[in-house]
Amino acid sequence: MAVSAPSPAIGSGTATSARVAAIDTHAHVFVRGLALAEGRRYTPGHDATLADYLAQLDAHGLTHGVLVQPSFLGTDNRYLRNALRAGRGRLRGVVVIDPACTDDELAMMADDGVVGMRLNLVGKDVPPLDAPPWRDLLARIVGLGWHVEVHLPAARLPAVMPRLLDAGCAVVVDHFGRPDPALGVADPGYGYLLRQAGTGRVWVKLSGAYRNWPHEQAAEAGAEATRLLLDAYTPARLLWGSDWPHTEHGDMAYGAAYAWLRQWIAEDETRRIILGDTAGRLFRIDG
Repeated sequence: MAVSAPSPAIGSGTATSARVAAIDTHAHVFVRGLALAEGRRYTPGHDATLADYLAQLDAHGLTHGVLVQPSFLGTDNRYLRNALRAGRGRLRGVVVIDPACTDDELAMMADDGVVGMRLNLVGKDVPPLDAPPWRDLLARIVGLGWHVEVHLPAARLPAVMPRLLDAGCAVVVDHFGRPDPALGVADPGYGYLLRQAGTGRVWVKLSGAYRNWPHEQAAEAGAEATRLLLDAYTPARLLWGSDWPHTEHGDMAYGAAYAWLRQWIAEDETRRIILGDTAGRLFRIDG
């Protein structure tokens, strides 16, 4: 099917707020019929449209959102980019690319509102990040001021993060760092993630707790993990994401994901920093 996105007018009512109040830093948009990546782990059976996502932002008082390329669409970022253009500055994007991406293509993505590159390595080998052509791609990403978002089990973080940091990248870690569900915060990989706070170039997303722990345990386990991350990273290096539309977790709702953040962080000012100041700086959103 043709790659398209809703009209730019959709959901633009709060996009011009004079002050950034709250940013959802992790969501996906897609519709059935798009070209899907080979070897994907998941095939969506429903649509997650831009109009629906912006309606969620509006309903929960969030001013901006960040769209992350879903793994099942591979490196075909056209739908995401169309959504960014339709969002009239209310959105930023994180794309999936490979080293063959040209400078002109990267520049056009940046014009659309892309500010990061995602490495989703769940079920995949780590690419040779410290050798050409990946090393050259990372240098170009750094030159653009983009960050690199990593998604993989916590136990594998030590195989990836040093290479990214050595390349000068700012690194965003998805979904609490994906600790082993059986180990939780006792996962050595999670301990490694906590120790990376001292680099000053790592951010962690408080998102997708249900991807790490059974749904009935996710809120409580997420609270413990958040406490440790706050101690290590402070609100200046933490982000929140809804993970909408919660693929493979249909029992989750946007409002519940947002309510968990309030459960994990009771202090209004701490939440304000995470949702506004920290996210605004990293994703270049200033109102």
